[in-house]
Order: sequence, then C-alpha cells, then structure tokens
Amino acid sequence: MESTKATTRLEAFRGKWSDEDVKHLLKRTMFGAKPDDVVHVRALTPRKALNELLADEPAPPPPINNYNDDKFTDDEIMPGETWTTSINYDGMNNGRRRNSFKAWWLGLMLNQSRTLREKMVVFWHNHFATETNMVDNALMCYRHNALLRQHALGNFKELVKAITKDPAMLKYLNGTASNKKAPDENYGRELQELFTVGKGPGSQYTEADVIAAAKVLTGFRNDTITFVSLFDPGRHDSSDKTFSEFYRNTTIKGRRGPDGEQELDDLLTMIFVQDEVARFICRKLYRFFVYHQIDADTEATIITPLADVFRTNNYEIKPVLRELFGSQHFFQAMNRGAMIKSPLDYTVGLCREFGIAFPESTDYADQYGLWLAVQNQTAAMQQNIGDPPNVAGWPAYYQEPMFDKLWVNSDTLPKRNVFTDGMTNGAIGRNGKKLTIDVLAFTQTLPNPADPAALIDDAVRRLYMLELPEKDKQYIKTSILLSGLQDMMSDHYWTQAWQNLTAKPDDTVNKTNVTRKLKSLYKYLMNLPQYQLT
Repeated sequence: MESTKATTRLEAFRGKWSDEDVKHLLKRTMFGAKPDDVVHVRALTPRKALNELLADEPAPPPPINNYNDDKFTDDEIMPGETWTTSINYDGMNNGRRRNSFKAWWLGLMLNQSRTLREKMVVFWHNHFATETNMVDNALMCYRHNALLRQHALGNFKELVKAITKDPAMLKYLNGTASNKKAPDENYGRELQELFTVGKGPGSQYTEADVIAAAKVLTGFRNDTITFVSLFDPGRHDSSDKTFSEFYRNTTIKGRRGPDGEQELDDLLTMIFVQDEVARFICRKLYRFFVYHQIDADTEATIITPLADVFRTNNYEIKPVLRELFGSQHFFQAMNRGAMIKSPLDYTVGLCREFGIAFPESTDYADQYGLWLAVQNQTAAMQQNIGDPPNVAGWPAYYQEPMFDKLWVNSDTLPKRNVFTDGMTNGAIGRNGKKLTIDVLAFTQTLPNPADPAALIDDAVRRLYMLELPEKDKQYIKTSILLSGLQDMMSDHYWTQAWQNLTAKPDDTVNKTNVTRKLKSLYKYLMNLPQYQLT
C-alpha cells in the first residue's frame, strides 16, 4: 500500500500532455511507443496514464515445448504443453528448454500490455543478475524470472528476501555450497555491494560485515530433485554475528534448529534501516529510466526526494515510479532523446513500432523460433537476456563515465544497421515466414503520405525523439522519394505515384517503385544517429 505520510515531493508535471510527452513516457517505460498506444495514452490524463502503467496484471502463461524436431523428441512433455511442470532434466532437453525460455521472454516483451512490468523485469534482472549458463537449469531460470515478475512492482524488501532464497541465485552465487564450516562470502558480499546499500560514498560496510552476513546466510540449499530451496539447520552457523558501526554495531542473535532461518529477517531489517538502500536503488532507477549522469543537483533535488518516498512507503516500488514518471523533471527536454537505446529497446521497439507480424500461437514452433531469432539478434548487440556478462549486470547501466554509450561500438553499430536493413528486406525468417516491415501499411498510417515533405516529417516524428534538420529532410526527399523521377524537385511526381497506388493497387510497376522508395526511406532513417536515441 502507498503511504500518505508527508515527505519531500518532486515538482509534478504540468505540461499540455502532447504526443511528444506521451512518446517519451512510453519509450522509457515500455519497449517502443506503438502508434495505437500513443493514441490511447494521449486520451488519458497523466495521472490515469500512470495508473495504467503501474497496474498489476496476472502472470503470463509459461513457456512451452516448441523444440521437438527430427533430432530430438521430448517424451515427457507433449508439443505445445509447458515444460515447467517437469523436474526431469538432461543435457539435451535442458538446452532446448533454455532456448524456449529466452524466446518466451522476448515474446512477452513484444506483446506486452500497456504496463511497466516488462521493463521492470529487465531492470530487476539487471539488478539481481544471474546467468542461465551458470545456473544451468531451465526450470530454475524460469522460476527466477517468475519471481522477478511477481515482485516487479511490489515491495523491494520482500523481493530481496525472496531472491536470497531463490534456487537460481543460490546456485549462481554459491549459496548452495555455503555451510557453517565454510561460509561462502559471495552472496553476503553482493547482497550489500550490488543489491542493497551499494558502494557509493554513503555506503561504509566493512569486510567484517561481509563475513558476518555470510554466516547468517548459511543453511540454505537446493533440493536437487525438485529444484526448490530449503533451510537445513545442520548447515547453519548458530553463533552470534556482530556487525560494524555502519550497521550500528548490531548483533544478530544466533538461532538453532529451524529458527536459524529467522536470522535472514534480522539481517534484512538491519540493512534496510540504512538510508543508503533507498538512495542506491533510486539512483539505479534514474539511470535506467531517465539519464545516466547524476550530478550534485540531481542527487539533492531528485534522488533524495525519491529516496524519501521509498522509505516512507516501506520500500514499495510503485510510489517511487509514480513520483518519478509524474515529475516535471522526467519530461524536461534535456531528458528526451538523451539515452542510447539498449539492444532490447532497439530490436523489440522496432518490431512493436512498425507492427511486425509474427506467427500466431497455433503455429507455436515458428512463433517461438522467430522470437528466438530476434533474441539472438539482440544478444549479438551485447544484451543477451538471461545471460548478462556478470553479477553486476550490463556495464551500460553502471560503468562510468560511458554508461549507455557502451551499447554502440565498432562491433555493435554495424549489427544494428544490418538488423534494421534486414527487417526492411525480410532477411530474418523461418519455414518461409519472414519478419518484414510492411512499408506500405506503415506509411498508410501516417497523416498525409501523398505529400512527400509531410510524409518525411511524420515518419521522423514517429520514429525519432529528436528533430531532423530541414536540409537533411530535403536531401531525403530529393534523393530517395523523388529519385529517378522526371523532375526531382517536384513533389507532384511522388503525389501522383502514391495516388496511383491507391487508385490502381494492381499496377505492379508503380507499386514496386513506391515500395522500393519507401524501403530506401526507412532504411536511411533507421541508419541515422537519431534512431539510436530514446
């Protein structure tokens, strides 16, 4: 529940609520701003728009067996049925189920509702990073994802507790190997350094605190048959654990038997007393959703009030997001088009904004196959969902001073351009089904496609968050839309070609000519720097 206690508030957004405001909000809180989503949200008040974005929704259906082929048949799980009911794993089905999991996750992003859930799942996945290659169990990876979904817009303290006992995290950070004779410090360290208090100037936990936390966390392990976690009192260090001055010299009283598990609650209560927890998480939210740089003024006027809201509301995440996305600061011009798109924003956003058609659920093998094809493209651009590079997540979200600039380099930029060109040409396909931008259908959704200048203006407005200089638009018009025509400076020739397309759709020569020019137009627009920005 959101608290009504008095706290410092950010200045609320008081703009006129334009299409550009809506696009900015949707591109940051979802993957791309679909035209129908813009129309829908534009008709709402900002407050009602946030209510929809922050709405709870039921858990999605789980991933299914899409992977039977001439080389492998899953004898336990029927085609089209979910494999998440199975606890039987071997080298062959595990790899295929892991691919099914990644395809399913990408599909949820492509088909997301108008809520923050999918973006928040990626945010928490980056925060509580695990790697499927190291967890090496598709079921535990799926359950970990389901856990992030369950708590994505809920209570952060509850999420930390659930993650601490999560089988995938226990496996990933060696919790399963930790016991009273040899407490493993891995999770005890990351719990503080990466997950709660961070390592900023306000965080002063000590190495002794890491050791003490490791002792508290002994006793948790995984059942190797059912892949659920449990507390084993015989493995737990039941001694008293005393922490540093940073934690007010707190002593966590050692407990024996099943009561030893309660020490986790004592540990989290001790940690969450620290103001730095709220500030650390609010900084991460800001860098993920608004801008990478946090200067002293931003810390004082944005992060501090957000952290106040977080603490006042007992670490519920929704009040913080409502305050951030409802602020005047979020909608300032300097924050628009100011971040380089992540690979997920780039690939999934393109598919959603251009309305790319994927196979229906009845054709689940090709549907999952093409979802995975997009996931593989995203991974090639260095954002492989399920497998961030390490426990710290993707460097673009934390590595100073580059941050999101790390997404674009000599390796990834050509791959981005190849992807957009390929989506225009139908280069990604499976069993004769191709993922293709329908350039005619997309152009028909623009207000005045018969006017080449208006067409370019509207396409730029639809695809970019920044304006394109007039001289660039003039060049695009003459060199692409009017190229090869009788008088390249006369808009009339494009207008006539478009009107002929409408009046005589069976004129294949004209249709081919118009389609070719539109493909060239959208390829060019997506290869410009402005398309890299969100």
